[in-house]
Amino acid sequence: MQQAIAILDSGVGGLTVAKEVMRQLPREKIIYFGDTARAPYGPRSTEEVRTFTEQIVDYLIQFDPKMIVIACNTATAAALDYITDKVSVPVIGVIHPGARAAISATKTGRVGVIGTVGTIHSGAYTSALKQLSPYIEVVSQACPALVPIVEQGVFRSSESYRAVEESLNGIKHAPIDTLILGCTHYPFLVEPIGQAMGPGVKLISSADETAREISTILYDKGKLSSGDETPVHQFFCSGDPEMFQAIARDWLGEQIQRTPVVWQVSTLGGAVGPSAP
Repeated sequence: MQQAIAILDSGVGGLTVAKEVMRQLPREKIIYFGDTARAPYGPRSTEEVRTFTEQIVDYLIQFDPKMIVIACNTATAAALDYITDKVSVPVIGVIHPGARAAISATKTGRVGVIGTVGTIHSGAYTSALKQLSPYIEVVSQACPALVPIVEQGVFRSSESYRAVEESLNGIKHAPIDTLILGCTHYPFLVEPIGQAMGPGVKLISSADETAREISTILYDKGKLSSGDETPVHQFFCSGDPEMFQAIARDWLGEQIQRTPVVWQVSTLGGAVGPSAP
């Protein structure tokens, strides 16, 4: 049986990473978990986010994945090291890949970061950027209004443009040439964000770089999938499966060969279902 890449997120945001993995690594099977019932993670405490992340990993590990991807910036900041120590398979997050991409893109050394309250308050991006380039200048801003717009599936509405304009009101005047979308939900809003920031600012999504890192690690470990069979992906969420399925179909489009059935997991941290085959 083909071992899968397990991808987890606070909700639908990690689908931006899943889409890029499907594009770059079309032979790889994905098992995805979106904690839509408890999203957003941004306003929650570090301890709570770490507990939620651990519960999801405990659920996903029954499927014997070959890698775990924490496709949530808030959960990466709160739990990456903890989860890495807990499991025996490779675990990667989305912060360092995004920071690397921003360092490559900036011409002026002035980088902006937008994210959830939890991600921005953690200082994880500033730390990652300065670790790579000590003289980088970083401007950060929390945008708590944006994740709910994506989770509600209204990211193409006029409301989303207004919310983005208001959320970016401070940072759009900063002298930056690169902006990290420091939440995997934000690529759903790339058009209004690009419009608000203007053509002089390059937008960085960590999804592309994260997929490259997945490819590199699996190649190094001899774990890349081979063969011609089309993988059948599995999707799980803790909230409304119909809403999740609608957003997944919209975002993933033709990359889903068969209609994705989204299983709802009723509880985490206790008895859960459905189980791995």
